[in-house]
Amino acid sequence: MGCDGGTIPKRDELVRTKKKPEQKDKTADLDAKWKHCAITQEPLREPIMACELGKLYNKEAVLEFLIDRSKFECASSFEHLKGLKDLKELKLTENKGYGRPKSEKGDSYIDTQDAKYICPVVGITMNGKHGFSYIWSCGCVLSDRALKEVKSDICHKCGSKFTQDDVITLNGTEEEVERLRQRMRTRKEQAKLAKKAKKHKVETSESETKTSDVKKAKTEKVATKTSSKEGASGGPKDKTPNPLSIQKDPKTSATYKSLFTSSNKAKNQQSAHWVTYNPFYN
Repeated sequence: MGCDGGTIPKRDELVRTKKKPEQKDKTADLDAKWKHCAITQEPLREPIMACELGKLYNKEAVLEFLIDRSKFECASSFEHLKGLKDLKELKLTENKGYGRPKSEKGDSYIDTQDAKYICPVVGITMNGKHGFSYIWSCGCVLSDRALKEVKSDICHKCGSKFTQDDVITLNGTEEEVERLRQRMRTRKEQAKLAKKAKKHKVETSESETKTSDVKKAKTEKVATKTSSKEGASGGPKDKTPNPLSIQKDPKTSATYKSLFTSSNKAKNQQSAHWVTYNPFYN
């Protein structure tokens, strides 16, 4: 079996086989993630920010996105960005040996793996070939190798303390992004519960203060009413015995009766008594 001219066809010319899916250019993919803003795909320029999922952004682009999301077609992919509190400004270490890429001419060599930033501990470049993470509490960016080799709860760059929950992987795999998403949800739920507890505590203290003020007001009101009644009735009843009733009391001795000015002896007295003071004789 042959074709015109005596040629023999090959199998792939006669049988239609399923084409293999096109593979992404790994270099271009890493370049897009590590050197370009996740929202606008513009080259990264300082100040650079990162979210809790480890994506990189230009601060200017993030502010525009938060002001008006309708301008961006990819707004649905960044629903977790509600405000600047969901982002952290990164503290990067510049690569002093980094140079601007030159145009491809002749046999000139272009290092596509060169990056503008490096790890301040081990010195590897942040180009996507090596894992990098940043610390949420301080914003310092370090390589995963540095965090593993020098295990400590103190940042190797600024010296501030941090926990493992503060370490966020930059441009991680799908599994790492999902893990970070779960951590983000847990953190937001805990923050919401803490806010409710604080609000409940404030409301409870305010209600207790109001209750004490009401009780105090009631007590003062009752005291005012009591004092006004006593004032209207001539004051509180005096329990001091009436001298006239003492003079008429048959059980009281004459000596005791003579101590009061109402006694017959005191009426006929011409000078002050030696025990009691008689105001009639001054």
